[in-house]
This record gives sequence, structure tokens and C-alpha cells, in this order.
Amino acid sequence: MVNQAQRLSGLLNRMLFFSVVALNRKLMDVTQPAKIVAALDKHLPDYVINCAGLNSADRAERDPQRAMLLNAEAARNLAQACGDLSIPLIQLSTDYVFDGHYASGYTEEDDTRPLGAYGESKLQGEAYVRQLLPQHIILRTSWLFSDRGDNFMLRLLAEAREHSLMHAVDDRRGCPTSAFDLARVVLSIIKQLSCGADAWGTYHYCGAEVTTRYGFSEAVIAAARQYEDLKVDSIQPVASKDYVTEAQRPATSVLKCGKILNAFGIRQRPWRIELQRLIREYYGQVRL
Repeated sequence: MVNQAQRLSGLLNRMLFFSVVALNRKLMDVTQPAKIVAALDKHLPDYVINCAGLNSADRAERDPQRAMLLNAEAARNLAQACGDLSIPLIQLSTDYVFDGHYASGYTEEDDTRPLGAYGESKLQGEAYVRQLLPQHIILRTSWLFSDRGDNFMLRLLAEAREHSLMHAVDDRRGCPTSAFDLARVVLSIIKQLSCGADAWGTYHYCGAEVTTRYGFSEAVIAAARQYEDLKVDSIQPVASKDYVTEAQRPATSVLKCGKILNAFGIRQRPWRIELQRLIREYYGQVRL
């Protein structure tokens, strides 16, 4: 999640309930335990949200050692430091810990079986957090999109400005999740934990409504056309076997979110509404 810490901190600060400090690699290198301890001693946070990591599945496949360093070893370092200082940790994770064979979707209790280096490294990070820090929330999400950074929505818009014909996979199913919506969920969890909720553990959250990459692409282009004349004339659906990538991706990334509803009362928001919100914000900031 490129720039995820800064994005999430900005969204949480706008919600006016907490003071949030976003620490980039220069301010806190999560691969260096001593630097983590120094940063935590300086800021004395009530909660730590781990947004760091290598979050490109293809890059992780090219460099699995770096993926393991940033997604697993870094999580271990944070969990150890937070445990020593009695600071709860919220660890963001991914649908890629599953192999995608359950067409109906996945609960938190389903067996994990990553298909590649990215999912494996994130799953190992989860294991370290569970082992080292009882006071943790592991929050798995899927198909994250934002109006900043490097993500599917912005890459799609860039391609739509350059090409009249585009292709999108139509046999991978999932639930897109906006960064703003994820920040809302994290905020709600922290507020309830701060009020004494004893609901530590692993949870799923994603936007409401299952779609495909093709369906999401159509929705993004339709929303963007309200603000910009795009070059693209047509988006054609293709099978995943004809759209080769370095990393194998789950065929089904649907996360079931009943547990987070029962524990925290958090309901899924439709990703289409969140998409319209982010598109408005995006075109309010971007000069074409």
C-alpha cells in the first residue's frame, strides 16, 4: 500500500477523534528494532497501526526475500516492541493469504493457503503478531483503492488516457475497498477498544458487493467520465489465463465480514458509493 500510512493518518485526522502521527521509513525503519523502540519512546502512542510493507504481488514474486523482510520480519519487530511497551497493534493484512478456491468467500476461520510470495509473507507477519502480542487486531482487506499513491484505480485512469481499447480480467471475483472506508473501520475499532471492548483477534473487512476486475474497471471509467474526457472507447473482458502476471492471484477474493459486524457493529459500505467519493476528491486535487 504505497503511501498508506500518510493516507490513513490524513483520513483519521480529518475525522477529528485522534491525533495521528505518520512515520515514514526515514522516521522509523521497521526493519530496525532499535529505531522502532526509539520512535515509540518518543511519541508514546496509545495504538500502533502497521501500514508498512511491500504490497505489490508482482514485486514480491520478483524479490521474495524483501517481501519477507518488509511484510513478516517488520511485523515481528513491531509486535515485539509494542509488546514490551504494552501498546496494542493493528496489523493490516490481505485476502492473498487465501488461495481463492472458495467461490462463496472466506471467513476468518477458513484455512489459509497463499499462492505466492506476497500472501506468504503477509501470512507470516500475521503469525508473528499473534505469537508476540495478545493485544492485537489483524484486519484483512481486499482490492484496496485510493485517490493517491499506486493502486488499481489510478493505474486504470492512466491507461484510459492513453489507449482507446483496454482489457480487464472478468473471472476473478472480489470486493473493492476504498482507503477512506478502511480508515473509517480502523477508527471505529480503536474507539471501541479505547472504551474497553475486549475483542482482540483477526477480522475481515471489504466493501459491499462482489464484482470482477472488469466490473470495477467499468465503474471507475464511468465515474471518471463525469470529470474528464478519456481516450478509452471500449473495455473488453478477458480470462485470467490470457492476462499473464508474475504473481498468481486468487480467483475469489471475497472476504466475509460477519465477525466484525458482530464484534464491533461495523457494517460494510457499498464500494460504488466510496468510489464516487474518491473520484470527486481526486478530480478536486488533480489538474489535467
